[in-house]
Amino acid sequence: MTPGEADTTAVAAPGIPDAAATSAVRERSGGSILEFIESLLVTILLALYGTTFIVQAFKIPSESMEPTLLVGDHLLVNKFVFEGTGAWYEKLLPYRPILRDDIIVFKFPFDDHPHYVKRVIGLPGDRIRIVADEVYVNGNKIPQPYVVHDPSGNDPAVDNFPPTGRRVMQIGLRPEWASEILRYVQGDDLVVPPGHYFVMGDNRDRSWDSRYWGFVDHAAIMGRPVVIYWSVEATSEDYGDRSVSGSVRGIERTLVHLPSRTRWHRMLRGVQ
Repeated sequence: MTPGEADTTAVAAPGIPDAAATSAVRERSGGSILEFIESLLVTILLALYGTTFIVQAFKIPSESMEPTLLVGDHLLVNKFVFEGTGAWYEKLLPYRPILRDDIIVFKFPFDDHPHYVKRVIGLPGDRIRIVADEVYVNGNKIPQPYVVHDPSGNDPAVDNFPPTGRRVMQIGLRPEWASEILRYVQGDDLVVPPGHYFVMGDNRDRSWDSRYWGFVDHAAIMGRPVVIYWSVEATSEDYGDRSVSGSVRGIERTLVHLPSRTRWHRMLRGVQ
């Protein structure tokens, strides 16, 4: 700049924000908000995708699977494990068929369809028979190292199953199952129909399972528990009240006694 020429460089007056700078700040602020919203939406979508297709958390509210699973165990369930409808793309994914001895989470076929956890005993086409506490599948006694029996329990379907004739109404079957069960009885065996499974609890004398309400439809199966991510000492009564207020009280009790009630030795234990 030569002597006498005016300095034409724009200089913001003290205390007065530059218009261009203000616009840039607004753009950055707007961009940050949009980026936050976008990240939040992606996170929500991933969470929904994960809980819908890959993994979901469940808790054990009853004694039916003891000692394998205890009341108060909190599980992560792999929903991306069992083959489904036989679609072509399933051959490209890490699905596998449901096997005997698999522990599964499924929707109970009646009432409000709560989630149940049981062990698969019978596959489609299998012939099931129980004699003196021993389970026979297709005429062969199967090993059951996971099973416990409670001498104080009174389970009329443990010693001999399936029932025949008038005994159907004497062992406490669910009415819908009582009216159908004889259709699946051939000789001394119960035959599992196509696309269905026969399941039982490991705590054999204290399990409300396929003996009493029927088969599990393949479409009702959610997945397979893989790990206990947290376990808290609890009783069935702690989970008996399913109302909102009951759930809130249960959470409050758990939080108050969290350190002392946590079963630290069961944390991150695999489920088999």
